[in-house]
Amino acid sequence: MLGAIIGDIVGSRFERKNYKATDFELFTDDCHFTDDTVMTVAVAKALLESDGDWDALDTNAVKYMQKFGRRYPNCGYGQMFWLWLRKRNPKPYNSLGNGSAMRVSPVAYTAKTLEQCLDLSDAVTKISHDHPQGVLGAQATAVATWAALHDWKKQEIKELIQDQFYDLNFTIDELRPNYRFDATCPGSVPQAIKAFLESKGFEDAIRLAVSIGGDSDTIAAITGGIAGAYYGIPDDLIVKAMEYLPEDLSNVVAEFGRTYCLK
Repeated sequence: MLGAIIGDIVGSRFERKNYKATDFELFTDDCHFTDDTVMTVAVAKALLESDGDWDALDTNAVKYMQKFGRRYPNCGYGQMFWLWLRKRNPKPYNSLGNGSAMRVSPVAYTAKTLEQCLDLSDAVTKISHDHPQGVLGAQATAVATWAALHDWKKQEIKELIQDQFYDLNFTIDELRPNYRFDATCPGSVPQAIKAFLESKGFEDAIRLAVSIGGDSDTIAAITGGIAGAYYGIPDDLIVKAMEYLPEDLSNVVAEFGRTYCLK
């Protein structure tokens, strides 16, 4: 989850001004947290509130997505989700957007099994993104993060994703020149997973994700969530990223870390 937040902050300044290389400064004054961070924190808070009562997770996810989303309304939400945040009784709206994938990483830290990881992913996804591709993107991100956290080898993670979710028979170098903005799950989740698989460390994963272009903050958030679970995250990057967060968001991150041994 911390990896997703770092990826979001680093990628934020490149979303509308893509930089298709890896030689950039990670943190600048132009960086900021976006909806990716806000909704990741909301999912984390919903998991904490549910405290093992997973039957209540979907209700708590709605509660905290709306609470934090309304508190931070200008963070780059898609139009349909922005409206969803404000409805008294919000319903799913058949979205296949990558918003389902960028927020899901915390479930990997609470799930005891791969099957439970899928169930928890569905609970925090189908409340808004109930299109089959929206669900699939969240599931792929969640299970890749769970497998990374549980010491699966990269080849094993790749085979899992290819068997059940996406074709990964491409390279980042092949993809980069012609890749354009695509905020759907099928247009950004496999690309983000591939950036992790090709990476040599956490920072390298973030750099590769940003270098793809397109929806840079979300791609880097998805990649960062998986990479953080796999490699761990250097302390200096965590400290720097937390400087961008207001106290209420950083408090949830800290509480989730204490509860689930976040790395």
